[in-house]
This record gives sequence, structure tokens and C-alpha cells, in this order.
Amino acid sequence: MDANGGIEIELKFDVDELALLPRLNDLPGVQAVAEPVTHDLAAVYFDTNDLVLARAHITLRRRTGGDDAGWHLKLPQGVGRRREVHAPIGKHLQDEADAVPGSLAQLVRVYTRDSPLVPVVHLGTTRVVHALIGAGGETLAVLCDDRVEAQRLLHEPASAAWREWEIELVDGPEDLLDAGQSVLASGGILVSQHASKLARALGDRFPAESTTKQRRPTRNGPAGNVLLASLTEQIGVIRRHDPQVRQHAAGSVHAMRVATRRLRSVLATYRSLVDPVVVQHLRTELGWLAAVLGGSRDEEVLQRHLVGLLDRESPALLLGPIRERLESRSETDAHSAQLTLVTALDSHRYFRLLDALDSLVATPPFTAAADQDARVVVPALVTKEWKKLRRAVRLAAKTVPGSERDLALHTARKRAKRLRYAAETAHPLSPKRSARVSRFAQKLQTILGEQHDSVIARDRLLKRGGVEAYLRGENTFSYGRLHAKEQEQASSAQARFWKAWSRRP
Repeated sequence: MDANGGIEIELKFDVDELALLPRLNDLPGVQAVAEPVTHDLAAVYFDTNDLVLARAHITLRRRTGGDDAGWHLKLPQGVGRRREVHAPIGKHLQDEADAVPGSLAQLVRVYTRDSPLVPVVHLGTTRVVHALIGAGGETLAVLCDDRVEAQRLLHEPASAAWREWEIELVDGPEDLLDAGQSVLASGGILVSQHASKLARALGDRFPAESTTKQRRPTRNGPAGNVLLASLTEQIGVIRRHDPQVRQHAAGSVHAMRVATRRLRSVLATYRSLVDPVVVQHLRTELGWLAAVLGGSRDEEVLQRHLVGLLDRESPALLLGPIRERLESRSETDAHSAQLTLVTALDSHRYFRLLDALDSLVATPPFTAAADQDARVVVPALVTKEWKKLRRAVRLAAKTVPGSERDLALHTARKRAKRLRYAAETAHPLSPKRSARVSRFAQKLQTILGEQHDSVIARDRLLKRGGVEAYLRGENTFSYGRLHAKEQEQASSAQARFWKAWSRRP
């Protein structure tokens, strides 16, 4: 595992004080077992007072001693797998003993929100490491024989002591873990019933698994299950991508924005199933979040669009500093939008929105309509979105070409998007029909998206060319040429839209 972390793949085993290690040389691929090395480790685990990280199976600790001293954040990646992220311990350990590095705190902010991270457990471990060596001298895995003394620091402080074995892969194949588990099982050593050392140290204070299981949406089931499944999925997308947005990972803003828009759209479609006060509040707050995410995302898309325009033009037709002007302003606007987004993700408003979404799926404020058969309620809701799209398209057809029609087509695009999302929620009930409708709606959305991108690009070109460049005394020829080409692209997109609409299912 490198200094920045990686994927941790391991198994833990409960053993008593008298347990003896089996012959590890018999494991497949293992040519030798290195001489054991002993480490004295001390670790402090951090969480909120209500243990939100433990509930999400996330561990955050500061460890001293051994060859991996530092801050460790472990995020679940599936059964037996955790993504581990590291941060170094500062020079003045005493001064920052309880100060979690910002780089790690940001990765769990979607869980902790505005609750402080505090020490919850202290572990002292005497670790004996047995490295399993392969034919080429590489370390395939390590078996750690740990004797642990734990102190729970909050919620009725308590102490505990135990011994456990841990097999962690280094450069070996995953089937080495299976083989190790089989060898230990033959000697009566079983996989630990505790999820982690932290879980064992917290004892009865470790958050219990939820006993409420979400029912899968079915044709004969209640319509509320269909809505709940869609909400749960999109809230999960926000939770996964929040840390990535904070780290400026490519595509993360787009993914989080789409999830936010889906939630807002689905709540509008299914508004009759939920308390109207809750729907109104959540749609308002989701609209705010989508706008903040959109400010960053739209500048990114616009910059890419304009750069593509410039790259396709002959250099002889690019008169004046047009490239420098467009790229410089786009970068400035994108940076400003990113700062606004980061501020919003650390705001009280955002954290309360996350709280409200959690509450929505935990205890849905359903109306009586949510208990009705999904096969009756859901198709009717999708049909209603169809009708809204048709009305929007008819209105667009009647408008005067120009800015008025651009606005009407943008409204039609939003209606197509809502129909698409509504149809996707119905997939468990009628896969073929919902797929056909959602594909068609997505096609309209894509075409009208191209048309809308052209509207935005023309506005930027007009302001930069027709106004700012002119006032600076710069040549505006290239701005006008690119504006005209964008008009052609918009006209082409409109023609493709009407053709596609004429072939609607």
C-alpha cells in the first residue's frame, strides 16, 4: 500500500491466548515465512458523539508506532475490502493530537456534517507480524498476531482486552485469503464476528444494524416502494460523490448534480404520495443545490465548448486575442464557481438538506396514495409527465423563432428530462415500456441540450465580442463568425428535434 493509501483486503479471526499459529508455509504460493517482527502500536479513533462514522462502517484513526504511523481513514468498498487513505502526523504531535487533518475530514463531511470529530476509542496493540514470502521474494500477505487493550472514551467509558489474528493481502492473489481461512478453520479458528477493532472496543455502544429493510418495488406492491427505491438510490449517489467533488475529481460535479436533479424531478412527479410541505421544502433546497453545482459544471461545459469551436477554426480566421480572452474569462468564472460550490458544501443549509433527505427515506411522510397499487399509480404519473411534455412542445411550435422559442424549447427539454426520470422509476414494473419511453425522452433531452448549449455559447460570444472586445478596440470579426456558426448548429439541432418528435412512440 502506498503512502496515499489504497485498497485494504483482509480477514480477521478471533483467537484465545493459547492459540498456536498453523504452518503458513503450506499456503499456495508461499515459499517462506519471514522472521516475526514485533511492533508496539497506539491508536486513537475519532468519530462524532453519535458515532455516525461507525454507523457507516468508516474508521478514522491516528496511529503511532510500527511502519505505517500516521492518520488512516478506512472507507468500505464491499465485503472484506476497504479503501484506505493516509495523511502524515505533523511535527508537533501534542498540539494536533485531536485535530483531524482537513484532507481526511473533508472526505467524511457528508456523514459528520457540522458535528465535531472527537476521540472515541484508544487502542494499545502489541503486534507480531509474520510476512508470507513468494517465490520471487515478494511479500504476498502478512499475518498479524495482535494483543489488544482498548479504552472506550465516551458513553460510559469502559475497557476490554483480546487477541486476534489478521491476514492482509499485500502483493498476493485474493484466493490466498480463502486458502488461509480454510487452514485456520480446520484448526477451529473462525472469522471474527466483529467488524473491526473499533466495533469490538465500542461494545454495546457500537451502532446496531438497521432492522428496517426496504421492500423492493413490485407491480402488486405499494407505489410508495417505487418512490422510495428511487430516492434511496440518488441519495446514495450524492453521498458517494460529495467527497470527490471536494477533491475536484473529474466528473464528480456532474454526477452529483444529476442525482440532485433526479431527486427534485422525482419528488415533483410523485408529489401526491408525500406530504406537500415536505415536498415543497425539499424541492426548494434541491433546486438551490443543483444551481450551485450547475454554476461550476456549466462553466466547465461552456469552456470545453468554446475551446472546441476555436480548435476547429483556421488560425487565419482567428483575428485578435480571441482565444486568450475566452479562455482567461472562462477560467476565472470557473474558479469563482468552484469557490462558491466548496463554500456551499460546508454550509449549514447543505447539512440540513442532507438531514432532511436521510429523514425522508428513514420515515417517509407518505400520504394514503403511497399505499395504492404501484401498477395503477405509477403508469398514471408517467402518463401525466407525457402530457406535460406534449403541451410544452406544442407551445414551442407556436412561438416566434428567436429568444422566445429558445426559452420554450428549453422548457420542453426540462419536461423531457422529467419524463425520462419518471419512466426510469417505473422500470421494475414494466422494463420494456419504461426503457422505450426513457430512451426517447433522453434523445429529445440530448438534442435540445445541444440547442441550449448553443444559446449559452452565443450569449458569451456576443458579450465578449460585441461588447467587451469592441470597447477595448479589438477586432470582433472572429466573434461574429463563431456566433453565426453557432446559430447554424442551433438550427440543425431544432430540425433534428422536430424530426425525432414526429417519430415519438
